[in-house]
Amino acid sequence: MLDRRSLITAGAAVAALPAPAAAQDAATAGPQPGSATAASPGGVLSVEVTADKDGFVAYSVNRLGKPVIAPSRLGFLLTDARKLERAFGILDQTVTGHDDTWEQPWGERRFIRNRYTELRLQFQERWGLMRRMDVVFRLYDDGLSFRYEFPEQDNLETVRIGAELTEFNIVDAGTAWWLPAFEYNRAEYLYNKTPISAVGVSQTPLTMRLEDGTHLSIHEAALVDYSGMNLRRVEGGKFRAMLTPGLTSAAVVREAPFHTPWRTLQIADQAGGLVESSLILNLNEPNRLGDVSWFKPMKYIGIWWDMHLDTRSWNSGPKHGATTEYTLRHIDFAAEHGFGGVLVEGWNVGWDGEWFGTGWGYSFTQPYPDFDIERVAAYARSKGVEIVGHHETGGNAFFYEQQLEDAFALMRRFGWHTVKTGYVADAGGARVATADGQSALAWHESQAMARHHQTVVETAAKYQVAVNAHEPIKDTGLRRTWPNTITREGARGMEYAAWGQPANPPEHEPNLVFTRLLAGPMDFTPGIFGMETRVPAGVATTWAKQLALYVVIYSPIQMAADLLENYEANPAPFQFIKDVAVDWHETRVLSGEVGDFVTIVRKDRNSDAWFLGSITDENPRILTAPLAFLDPGRRYRAEIYADGPGANYTTHRTAIDISTREVTSADVLTLRLAPGGGQAIRFVPLGRVRR
Repeated sequence: MLDRRSLITAGAAVAALPAPAAAQDAATAGPQPGSATAASPGGVLSVEVTADKDGFVAYSVNRLGKPVIAPSRLGFLLTDARKLERAFGILDQTVTGHDDTWEQPWGERRFIRNRYTELRLQFQERWGLMRRMDVVFRLYDDGLSFRYEFPEQDNLETVRIGAELTEFNIVDAGTAWWLPAFEYNRAEYLYNKTPISAVGVSQTPLTMRLEDGTHLSIHEAALVDYSGMNLRRVEGGKFRAMLTPGLTSAAVVREAPFHTPWRTLQIADQAGGLVESSLILNLNEPNRLGDVSWFKPMKYIGIWWDMHLDTRSWNSGPKHGATTEYTLRHIDFAAEHGFGGVLVEGWNVGWDGEWFGTGWGYSFTQPYPDFDIERVAAYARSKGVEIVGHHETGGNAFFYEQQLEDAFALMRRFGWHTVKTGYVADAGGARVATADGQSALAWHESQAMARHHQTVVETAAKYQVAVNAHEPIKDTGLRRTWPNTITREGARGMEYAAWGQPANPPEHEPNLVFTRLLAGPMDFTPGIFGMETRVPAGVATTWAKQLALYVVIYSPIQMAADLLENYEANPAPFQFIKDVAVDWHETRVLSGEVGDFVTIVRKDRNSDAWFLGSITDENPRILTAPLAFLDPGRRYRAEIYADGPGANYTTHRTAIDISTREVTSADVLTLRLAPGGGQAIRFVPLGRVRR
């Protein structure tokens, strides 16, 4: 086995390639029309960037010699100056290579290779103000990215961006899976499945399968101090960036020098290739926090599902959930069954009255009288359990920022290292600080909210607190730079199985894997055994699928979301939740199709055990799972949690068949998934194969 030193290349292996003679001549003569090309390290992808005679800049992408992205224009509309779209010429171009491997402090895989070709282009207007706008492309074999860079310059000091004109012109027809943008419920919608030519205005990631089988996902990476990008279909398969509005006519206001987030395209033959890609993470800056061993990936339980079932309440009164005694019971349960944390929602003053979309009444240090925070903290500490802090803001980021230091100082005093934040407000109803210190309403993915989330993460880091944001800004891989950004919501979670209209259908989770989860971890909160809820459909899965979700949907913290009594009454299936790991050495996708099914295997970072999760939509499936991922020559005990006879997401959701068998890497398992079902397997090493 290779050790860490041999796996991690010391520094970046960068090899500058000489610029073509034409580019050198252009640099001497000033900006000129022309083109530049580069290919990914393995030659899978290539890009051509042109500045035509009218000065329009465009790029196109080929994969294995076949066009994937037709010429697509680049540029900006400014609110206080002539647009940055035409009159550009190439001033200079440089091609370099990079190859290193870095280690995640936690994640879906421990070591990540970062190998790409970089094409850096300097563009300058050929007449007029002669403004500069550079574009940098990075080409990987499984995708590419580009961003704009604005160097320091006298004629463009403050950049006020009204619109980004970035295009993605998809060559072939195909199918798209997408969420509508600018709707009231933020990202909490069911996915549309339409022809690419029928997409409206979409959030990202936007996932597509082209007619030749190529899979493609458009997203962004390293969203910092900028507005979130959506995609508006212009015509046919051509999409144009549509920035989330700002507080003025400008969506983004920045002082040069600065750069935009990366615009990303992940491209693969199979849907699973999108999941296995590390493109988004690689495009973020390295860890700025250093040692973050104070955060431990964990499973947790909590006072949460009760409120969604309406048997307890967040607000004070006779139904109040966050009482001292009820919390102590959860701490005892967590300690007995090996859970690291207990989430307590509704512990703090502010839930009474109208809090949705307002948030002015919240205190993040003052508990309700029936929640003895000092007693709870001391008892949890004595049991080796952490309380997961909860800070619901009602979307009032402005008011929350005024309490951040005190709130996180309280958590540090108690030794609590994880907080769940919330921004429950309609889209466009978040409240942020203006330049003059007043408050104003903003979109959840506006530049102002991007700044807010960064402020929260950086402040939390000072107090050794990790952040799990709900109703969040989208994930763009910033967990690499700020590894206390651990997980988030940003899609329909399990709570929609309690009261959703409609509830999550069986296809929802196979959709999430290839769409929302391409952006990063999700706090989906699986593990429901009590299948009857406030909606007639109840939880539209089987028990086996609920278990499989712990492997399929990645998060470094995983909630066992159901009521304690449902776990106590069903110890056999509950055993898998107790056993499943949350931090991984390696992740592989064995098979899958967007919205239909997926089978994922992951190796525990802290042992030699492997776990398999397989889920399907409303259709029953028989899938094969070759076990070649297991160590050759080694025996394993497969602990199998499968759909039982007659299992079905509508009538027999609790039918489960639990068995064990001995396997090796030479075996192929047959996975029988019921309608809306799944299968979860734990592979425990036993010893070497006897000869």
